[in-house]
Amino acid sequence: MQISAIPAFSDNYIWAISSAETDISQCALVDPGDAAVCIEFLEKRQLQLASILITHHHRDHTGGVAELLDYASARNWTVDVYGPQGENIQHISHYLGEGDTLELNYLSKSFSIIEVPGHTRGHIAYYNDSGLGTLFCGDTLFSGGCGRLFEGTAEQMLNSLQKLNNLPSTTLVYCAHEYTQANLKFARTIEPENSQLIEYELKVNRLREADLATIPTNLAIESLINPFLRSHIDAVKTRVQQLTGNACPSPVEVFAATRLLKDNF
Repeated sequence: MQISAIPAFSDNYIWAISSAETDISQCALVDPGDAAVCIEFLEKRQLQLASILITHHHRDHTGGVAELLDYASARNWTVDVYGPQGENIQHISHYLGEGDTLELNYLSKSFSIIEVPGHTRGHIAYYNDSGLGTLFCGDTLFSGGCGRLFEGTAEQMLNSLQKLNNLPSTTLVYCAHEYTQANLKFARTIEPENSQLIEYELKVNRLREADLATIPTNLAIESLINPFLRSHIDAVKTRVQQLTGNACPSPVEVFAATRLLKDNF
């Protein structure tokens, strides 16, 4: 499986999944919010679009679907569109929910569907367990951060993040935005003495100075540096209570307070 980033808008990543085998020319696109950059990618790589995978309904993740389907139809390509059963998204042909399995036979790969409400009510993630493991998680988990709570609760988002963090630590995380640098600036306010965080921020700054992507990350790194995966850590709890002036007795209250701090950062 070959995964390629297609930059879109100011900071989105659309992910193209294809085969490393040169005789297979079909591919899938994850969250294609912009059709033009996808079409340019397909034509440059001489790839045929076979599947579209949607994580949630926001326009920057779905806005290119209709045009891509028209593009495919003009070439007599059949395109399956997969998306969350809990959201109203146009053009979906296959609705997916917790525990479902998506088979991409042309890639000889399958993905387990994980429901991860919080950012939106019906958000899903796609997980393939071969090799190191591969996770397409949309706007739920970012490197050093997590999605805003537009439709779900803090408890829902924390549960969703814990579900993802329970996957193997080697899992490669393909999120949908290049937010890492900004996220780490905030993370340092929560854990200013976290040596792994300090080291990771230096690495990320070097990558961005070279105009290189910081994604994929992996769960091993995120568990050490991402404050939204560390609400159970005493140092995080203590610091959040200091910053807010409020008692946060439970991990979900620590998480909620941390998310509010990030919203206003």
